[in-house]
This record gives sequence, C-alpha cells and structure tokens, in this order.
Amino acid sequence: MFHDRKEAAILLAEQLNPYQGQHPLVLAIPRGAVPMAKIIADTLKGDMDVVLVRKLRAPDNPEFAIGSIDETGWTYLAEYAHQVVSNPAYIEQEKTSQLEVMHERRNSYTPIRPPLDPQGRIVIIVDDGLATGSTMIAALHAVRAKHPQKLICAVPVAPPDTLAKVTPYADEIVCLEAPELFYSVGQFYQSFPQVSDEEVITLLSKNDK
Repeated sequence: MFHDRKEAAILLAEQLNPYQGQHPLVLAIPRGAVPMAKIIADTLKGDMDVVLVRKLRAPDNPEFAIGSIDETGWTYLAEYAHQVVSNPAYIEQEKTSQLEVMHERRNSYTPIRPPLDPQGRIVIIVDDGLATGSTMIAALHAVRAKHPQKLICAVPVAPPDTLAKVTPYADEIVCLEAPELFYSVGQFYQSFPQVSDEEVITLLSKNDK
C-alpha cells in the first residue's frame, strides 16, 4: 500500500537511480502519472513530458479496457476484445472518439512546442499502476517507433499476468509490487485523487521554463 502517488514516485526514483546523470526522458501517461513523472525526472536530472495514449472502453463498462490507441492511430486490442464487443463498428467509433480526446489534450498540454524527441535517449514511461496493461503497451509501442536508446516501463504496482503481457514491449520493467490479488490500481493507494487537466498543464508549463 502506497500513501499516495508522491510516495510511489519517490520509491520508483530510488529504483531508477542508475539512470541519474544519463539525462533520461521521463514520459507520463496522463493524467495520474504526470505528477509522478515530474518527481522522477527531477530526481534523475532528466526531462519530463507526456506520451498520449487512450484506452478503448468496453461498451457497458467504460472503466474496463478492451484495448488502447496512440496518437498515430495504432491500436492494440486485447485478446478478449471481440468477445466483449459484438459490433465491429463500435470499436471504430471508440477509436475515433479517443483520437479526438488525444488531439484536444495535445493542443492544451503542449500548445507551444512539439513533444520531446525520444530518439537515441533512455526513455522511462511512467504510470501510477497497470491493470490490463493496454495503455502501457500502446505507449511503449508509440515510443519504440521513435528509436530510443533504451525503453523502460516504470510502475508502482501491477498484477503478474499484466507484467508478462507488457514485458515484450520494453527493454526493462521496474515494478515495485506485483500482487496476485488485484482488483484496481486505486486499491493500493491510501490517497488516490483524480489529477486534473489544469494540474497537468501547470506541471508541463513549469517543465518548459
């Protein structure tokens, strides 16, 4: 159990300490991981930015991911997706909807600059925890296409089967806890408030100065 995202980020930064001095690029999956990525980037003396990916939501349960999509439109579908979704048109509609959200977020999060370039850099992708792993897989795929030197997935908590699914997409996995009994990421935090778009924008604007 972590007290909050700040504590989880400090503990992750300790595990990632070998990369201090190598100017890593720490990418957060918005929105929850953005405050964490800021702490980790500051500790490691690296740069912080966001990698925009979105989960594709199940029709009757928007909290349940049937897959994910990145800014380019590349899509990952979980092996159970077509069991959950009987209408293929739903998936196309959901992809379009999530691409629009990412477009709006990119315009508001980093309106005056392009995303930081991962090419040739040690890149650490951070989330506040993994459930199905879908969004992390999309994030790793999106960054891999930009040719980083090394690609690391860093999370406080994830179930073992999800870590096994994500592992092929990363060069290294840093995960503090991998409990077998896993219902949601939030169950492993004493305090787990929503992170607002305004907080994300503030952190990114501070980072740009």
